[in-house]
Amino acid sequence: MNYHIRPSVADDLPALLHLADEARQIMRRSGNMRQWVGGYPSAEVFQADIARGVSYLMELDGRPVATFAFIPSPEPTYADIFGGAWIDAASPYYVVHRIASLPHCHGIMAALLDYCFAHTDNVRIDTHRDNTIMQHLLSKHGFTYCGIIYLANGDERLAYQRIGGAHCCLSRS
Repeated sequence: MNYHIRPSVADDLPALLHLADEARQIMRRSGNMRQWVGGYPSAEVFQADIARGVSYLMELDGRPVATFAFIPSPEPTYADIFGGAWIDAASPYYVVHRIASLPHCHGIMAALLDYCFAHTDNVRIDTHRDNTIMQHLLSKHGFTYCGIIYLANGDERLAYQRIGGAHCCLSRS
């Protein structure tokens, strides 16, 4: 599929919120009951991402199918990692946050990572321990589990990193 990725704009806010709702439902159906609770990510979070120029919308035939934030380092919550270490702790990196997509859309993660690795060769992502779908996707796409980080509110997240181009590991299952 040919996905088109572009920076999100303010008019995309309803689509971003819809995608977040869809992702939340996917999480709940897979047993992930504790991630993205309390209205997170909110309209304010998406608006801040848009204002910073780090929010992206993925479209298929002009229809929004996914969103993500693609943020240059440093990520303050990644300064300390426990029970492991980053593959490369010194080089600049980008972080991918708030990945959300419609159910039944395939190849979203591959397209997202192609986009990201066209802009950098060092990507970090964290996810909730209960998000087995994301953990599977990260493993499938060549990410290495590096340890545990803690969010500003103290919540634990599993941290992953991948160094390398867009196509190095996409065929893994």
